[in-house]
Amino acid sequence: MVRVDKSTWKANYFTKITKLFDDYNRCFIVGADNVGSKQMQEIRMALRGCAVVLMGKNTMMRKAIRGHLENIPALEKLLPHIVNNVGFVFTNEDLVEVRDKLLANKKKAPARAGALAPCQVTLPAQNTGLGPEKTSFFQALQIPTKISRGTIEIVNDIQLMREGDKVGASEATLLNMLNVSPFTYGLVVEQVYDEGTVFSPKVLDITDEDLTQTFQEALGRVAALSLSIGFPTIVSVPHSVVNAFRRLLAIAAVTDITFKEADTLKQYLADPSKFAAAAAAAAPAAPVAEAPKEAPKVEEEEEESDEDYGMGLFD
Repeated sequence: MVRVDKSTWKANYFTKITKLFDDYNRCFIVGADNVGSKQMQEIRMALRGCAVVLMGKNTMMRKAIRGHLENIPALEKLLPHIVNNVGFVFTNEDLVEVRDKLLANKKKAPARAGALAPCQVTLPAQNTGLGPEKTSFFQALQIPTKISRGTIEIVNDIQLMREGDKVGASEATLLNMLNVSPFTYGLVVEQVYDEGTVFSPKVLDITDEDLTQTFQEALGRVAALSLSIGFPTIVSVPHSVVNAFRRLLAIAAVTDITFKEADTLKQYLADPSKFAAAAAAAAPAAPVAEAPKEAPKVEEEEEESDEDYGMGLFD
């Protein structure tokens, strides 16, 4: 492959990134910390056909975006997010599917002194297989141990570090001695750009059920507020109609005023026995469920046996 001079390479890069912004309406801003060249190649292969990965210097990406603002002004929203070691993943496919493919391509890595822990690290209680001469490492980290059959055994589960903690030299040495690779690294989605809108990747985790539930809760709050201040809205009118109908029934029950819907209520009030008939008609299934117990029959049989025994005594 023939190498070009620096100015030609920059010109080609600017042409490529502007063409990608023209061809794709969506993209991810991804963090690429601790991602090696081989892993990056594997990610490109996994995304082939559905997304394009483009890395580069932040200054060049900002310059290319500023030069393309006259064509796509919404790209200005991306500028504040181009910080640290980031790149772009362009796509026109479903954002959730592409995001899942990105997150699936991760590699385990050992703990390195000075690095920030991307997740919590907990050492379970176990026999380490290390000899007693290594006890000093555990003592330095205040990990309770005991010697079992000539090897060091961790007595309890120990939280070695929390997410965001700086990995110390002792922690890194201990994890390497135990052959534990607690961290995984890959491209991390930091922001999402979709047709001029920039938002957090957490939005992609929202489901239709979440939206429906949130919308229903909002409608309930609006209806309650509208009813309390007496301001009718489209969500409070059904409640107002039901409440008004209840008041009309209450008035009809204590006066001679009547209407079609109140006739049944008046009939029940005039003849209370209809309530019992309605309750009996609505609950025949309950005794059927309790029929196998037959508790009353047992009591009757016991009473009859007592009477027979008494009569025999007096005879």
